[in-house]
Amino acid sequence: MTSLGKHSNSVKLRLAVLLLAAGEGSRLGSIPKALLQKEGKSLLSRFCQAIAPFMPTEFIVVTGFYADAIESELSRLKKDLGLAITTAHNPKPERGQASSVRVGLETLKSDYDMLLVALCDQPLVGTMEIDALLKQFEQRDQPTEVVLPMVGEQRGNPVVFSHQFIADILAIPNMVCRPFMDQHPELVQIFVTDNPAYIADVDTEADLSEFNLKHF
Repeated sequence: MTSLGKHSNSVKLRLAVLLLAAGEGSRLGSIPKALLQKEGKSLLSRFCQAIAPFMPTEFIVVTGFYADAIESELSRLKKDLGLAITTAHNPKPERGQASSVRVGLETLKSDYDMLLVALCDQPLVGTMEIDALLKQFEQRDQPTEVVLPMVGEQRGNPVVFSHQFIADILAIPNMVCRPFMDQHPELVQIFVTDNPAYIADVDTEADLSEFNLKHF
């Protein structure tokens, strides 16, 4: 069972988490975006702190480029937060995000009810945003199996998937989440929100200024 602090209406389904942190950050001069600093903490640290209250049954971080630096930060976070974090290395991260998603999905081992797939470069996603998503999933209409945040006309992240939806993806070689969602829109429930956290990410130097981020 997962929980969120003292909230009586906290999420009760078993949660697994997949965080993608394998990218090259080429548009920022080739740096690990997960290690960018906001208010003295890395984005990786901030996400781990945000997810800790939910006590996930499994938490996987997919690495690729800069694996050593990111895994070093994770080692510290595991001690500080008491989180059981597993790393999964994408041996060919140059193939893009979809390849990292597949590596992460194939690494999952726990008996979970829902999987939160998140990106490492979303500086505004915190505990409140995650809690809202997970509650949307618990209260979703049947037979939907995915909760996708949408801000205006823009898809957001993180996204929450059922165990069965992920099992169906894994049954198809090389399949990943987004194309399978596009093929099965009847299984996707849109979470309409005006919260910009779900669409805010870091790609350019201008984003560093906008979100008050610093190089590590």
